[in-house]
Amino acid sequence: MNKKRASIMAAAALAAGLAALAQTNPPLPPLPPVKTADPNLPPDAKLVPLAVKLPKPLFEGTPKNIKPAPTLEKYDERPRPPFMVPEGCVVLSLNKKVTSSDPEPIIGELRQVTDGDKEGSDGSYVELAPGKQWVQVDLGAPAAIYAVIVWHYHAQGRVYHDVVVQVADDADFIENVRTLYNNDFDNSSGLGIGKDLEYIDDSRGRLIDGKGEKARYVRCYSRGNTSNDMNHYIEVEVHGKPAQ
Repeated sequence: MNKKRASIMAAAALAAGLAALAQTNPPLPPLPPVKTADPNLPPDAKLVPLAVKLPKPLFEGTPKNIKPAPTLEKYDERPRPPFMVPEGCVVLSLNKKVTSSDPEPIIGELRQVTDGDKEGSDGSYVELAPGKQWVQVDLGAPAAIYAVIVWHYHAQGRVYHDVVVQVADDADFIENVRTLYNNDFDNSSGLGIGKDLEYIDDSRGRLIDGKGEKARYVRCYSRGNTSNDMNHYIEVEVHGKPAQ
């Protein structure tokens, strides 16, 4: 058998193997739409998919350095399901004022958290000190919040710990504080034991249902990650409608 024929036969065998593998592992179906859990939503409210502009993905597949755990959500590469919200929702957070428990970031400036740049490259993120830290967005006025999307860091797959998202009526988070998301499973950050799962950060960000809560301030906590003890934020994007 000459080399050319052997090469052709090897390529054919490889193609057949890949075809068999595709039949054995067919692509998963799309995820079904998810509706906001706003308890005050009228039954006849017109709902539309939330429009979110996503950055370029920088990695594929489940990161090998992250081990499965009961507190970790299984990684799913499928596109995020459409998130259905009332018609007329807009981005409320763009270029709004950002404050933080670490007022002088190690890398970047706090204004980057709401500048609309969600890319995972150097220069697009803010690095805060180790330990429990938070960033806070002042929407400027009370609003009905339907989604908070958080991008921590997605140049590589990481799990950020003790991710908690709260909203409040005042900047000091004393009046009418409500928790939208909490995956601190052991209360190591002192904000209560959360029932949400940890997750692998990627270019889709983590979409959190705002449930129509009316608030002016949004605060996002974290406490290090699986790669190091630092805290990072690329973008916090808040979607909703000005409060009536």
